[in-house]
Amino acid sequence: MKRYLIILAAIFCFNQAHSQNYKVTLQTSQYTSGIAYLTYHMGKNLNVEDSAAVNSKGVAVFTGKKKLPPGIYALVLPGKSKSVDFLVDKEQFITVKIDTADLINKTVVTGSSANILLQQYQKTIAAKAPLLDAERKAYSTSTTKADSALHEMNYIKLNKELNNYRENIIKTQPTSMMAALLNAMKDPPIVNTKPITHNDSLKNYYYYKAHYWDGVTFMDDRIIRTSFFLPRLEKYYAELVVADADSIIKEADYQLLLARSSPEMFKFLLNWLTDEYISPKYMGQDAVFVHLFEQYHSKGISNWLNEKQMETINRRAYMLMANLIGAKAADLEMLDTTGKPSPLYQVEANYTVVVFWDPTCGHCKEELPRIDSVYRAKWKAHDVRMYGVLSADSKEDLKPEWLKYLREHNLGEWVNVYQTKEIETANYAAQKPGYRQLYDVTLTPTIYLLDKNKSIIAKKLTWQQLDELLQVKWNKSN
Repeated sequence: MKRYLIILAAIFCFNQAHSQNYKVTLQTSQYTSGIAYLTYHMGKNLNVEDSAAVNSKGVAVFTGKKKLPPGIYALVLPGKSKSVDFLVDKEQFITVKIDTADLINKTVVTGSSANILLQQYQKTIAAKAPLLDAERKAYSTSTTKADSALHEMNYIKLNKELNNYRENIIKTQPTSMMAALLNAMKDPPIVNTKPITHNDSLKNYYYYKAHYWDGVTFMDDRIIRTSFFLPRLEKYYAELVVADADSIIKEADYQLLLARSSPEMFKFLLNWLTDEYISPKYMGQDAVFVHLFEQYHSKGISNWLNEKQMETINRRAYMLMANLIGAKAADLEMLDTTGKPSPLYQVEANYTVVVFWDPTCGHCKEELPRIDSVYRAKWKAHDVRMYGVLSADSKEDLKPEWLKYLREHNLGEWVNVYQTKEIETANYAAQKPGYRQLYDVTLTPTIYLLDKNKSIIAKKLTWQQLDELLQVKWNKSN
């Protein structure tokens, strides 16, 4: 009977242990209380995965029912002033024993073979770093050419030894997580020749761009939880990819295709691209977000997003679809100041400036006279017409205030239009999108520039930006 109970207890303990998909145990004799944190590297910050209380024996245990995604993690000690990095890969039951007297050399990680190479690497870096720093300082304070040459040679030698050490890990342990991280951390190669001509600069740029991702595979989820991947991704799209929407879409689709077999990498890339281009830095790049919506989100591929997140993405996409740069602007069924129909497409001009504004908006009151002034002084002579749209909450009757402002500021040369509550109600009943959705009018004034065929040239500009753009177009046509 006693033996039977022992067997049952053993089975219970086994099942209990394996019901936890990860268990990270922190051991540190220097702490007997406080809260420790299990964090992971991603981007520029440490992100908290879990927290646990340190008991009187200096032990804190982090457990969870799901496996930890692979990557570089850190245990942050109570007080948040000290931390130790370690790797998580396939093995999920890890013990980290820390001695704060020497975090590098006296930390011992067990239960994870990936950390054997990491700890060896950390110790090697810790030994080489002071020597490299000493040679760099000696070089900067050298008083003779001979001393400078000596310290430069010593620095190069030490640096080469360190690089050879890294390359040896990659060569001898090619499937290890450490090799994957070292490959991904390599700086992209640079052409040695100094550019002399413009073609030389272009050649260097194309070479650098072509080899930018040489050490990184988008089929490896382990690269995401690091401090270097996100900054590298941001740099690539900010500095190396041409800023027009078509170029960005081409790069994004290719990277997402590569990441299809790596769920966490795919999720990370799609989330980052969506966040980056839902409110882009440059006009026209919103087409990237619309593309991501149509090709991925609308097809249910991003099923990890919650209902509120998907609602935000859906709403934003439908606000942008009809007003992408190069698209035909939607016609506006509006009435003029006398109540007669005056649709947008009735305006004939080389350029049409559409201004959505509100007579109760303080910024609009300041900007409209300036816009009208530059229109009369410069734009009108180049066959530019103004189409001003009263944009106001349908619950408010601002028509009297609108008409008063038009009279007082002499905006009679504009085509001034508004939409009645009845028209808006009828459109809503017929499930027709309103002008706010068609033109993404969330703030006033909102300004669009259309060509003679009513295609969108530019949008969401200030009048100064619009003036500069028109000047460029007129100069090109001369």
